Amino acid sequence: MGMFTKKTVNVKQEMKKVESEAISSIIDKSMTITGEVIFKGKARIDGTINGNIDGEHLILSETGKIIGDIKVTSFNCYGALEGNIHAEMLTARKDSTIIGKLEAGTLTVEPGAAIQGEIKAAAKDLKLVNSPATSPSASETKSAVK
Repeated sequence: MGMFTKKTVNVKQEMKKVESEAISSIIDKSMTITGEVIFKGKARIDGTINGNIDGEHLILSETGKIIGDIKVTSFNCYGALEGNIHAEMLTARKDSTIIGKLEAGTLTVEPGAAIQGEIKAAAKDLKLVNSPATSPSASETKSAVK
């Protein structure tokens, strides 16, 4: 077929799939783990991890804190992270804090998320949620008003 039939990932569909999946592991907020964490499926971290994480679908809750590098398929961040992230799908929720280098296939940043560091994302997929549909004139006025 034509050259435009390259399979593109439907992010909304993928996210729905991820969200519907059951959480297979939970690290309680009373727990602190030092060392490397490797997991399959979906894990939620409410506690503290000092070390690198390698897994599939990671949720860092509001009480969660990670100091280390992350390599996952999807990362849903509500908490605090200090380290580098490599994810296919990364969502930085409104009160989250990320300090480090981000590399994501798709990046969604909610207003109120704090990100400090270098961001590498597929530019066409870089989107700020809740921003009004921007026409060129709207973005021009936005950048003028500082």
